[in-house]
Amino acid sequence: MKGIILDVKSIDNGDIDFSGLESVIPHWQFYDNSLDSQVPTRIKDADVIIANKVRLQARHIEQAEQLQLICIAATGTNNVDLAAAARAGVRVTNVTHYATPSVVQHVFCLVLALTRKLPQYQAAVRAGRWQQSEFFCLLDYPISELAGKTLGIIGYGALGKGVAAVGEAFGMRIIVAARKGEAPGDGRVAFEQLLAQSDVISLHCPLTPETSNLIDAPEFAVMKPGALLINTARGGVVNETALLNALQSGTLGGAGIDVLSEEPPARGNPLLEAQLPHLIVTPHIAWASVEARQRVVNEIVKNIQAFQNGEARNIVA
Repeated sequence: MKGIILDVKSIDNGDIDFSGLESVIPHWQFYDNSLDSQVPTRIKDADVIIANKVRLQARHIEQAEQLQLICIAATGTNNVDLAAAARAGVRVTNVTHYATPSVVQHVFCLVLALTRKLPQYQAAVRAGRWQQSEFFCLLDYPISELAGKTLGIIGYGALGKGVAAVGEAFGMRIIVAARKGEAPGDGRVAFEQLLAQSDVISLHCPLTPETSNLIDAPEFAVMKPGALLINTARGGVVNETALLNALQSGTLGGAGIDVLSEEPPARGNPLLEAQLPHLIVTPHIAWASVEARQRVVNEIVKNIQAFQNGEARNIVA
């Protein structure tokens, strides 16, 4: 069997051990990244393909006559035409729950940076204001504690539950939203109620037609004054123009954003150009601890082993 990795640099920075892959398939070809025009040639004689974000469309899959298995190096499956794979008799697997510890840490990294005003105080120190102060500390930017605050979670899978557990450890009150437009139940509160009551809102829902622009101008208008919005889910869940307006008008206390509607933002993005102290934007790295990236590879190894043994594991098509 021959294996191909189409975009190894999206998961490896020279710090990942691939020996597990080599133990299940002896022959591998690693490509740093692959343009659409390069994909057909590269996968022509592959039995197994690993791809993170490179798109595998119907025309690619149909031309890869030896292809048996596509391993998506992520949970989301939108980069692979699943219907085309099914028609061609090609199995497709994904990886789940590999990044929970990393994402949870990043959520609270953003929350703590915003509540403790770390960007503002770091800038003050760099500008020499602490050095020139007549007191031992600077109190220019009021900071707050998490204990007693309400943490609202939208999307209560493994990530949402992991964030809730850490929020409880900080002494926060946890509320979970029902789906927008649905009656609350099973320990959840109405979507609008969560918006109105939460001091911090953390998003953990997938991007679907139903969740596109889930948080838009009407939702910002309902939010508690001074609330924080944390998005480590998908950029399209939040209307970025409405978010910027809420930040600039003072309706929103701050935002920590790890995802944008277009990634990489090669054509720019209003959130990147805003330069607001209460807005932190990180480059889609919530998932990307060394440990999480290694778990991705380890889980793919298990998916390949299961396929070779005729077992179903993480099958999405």
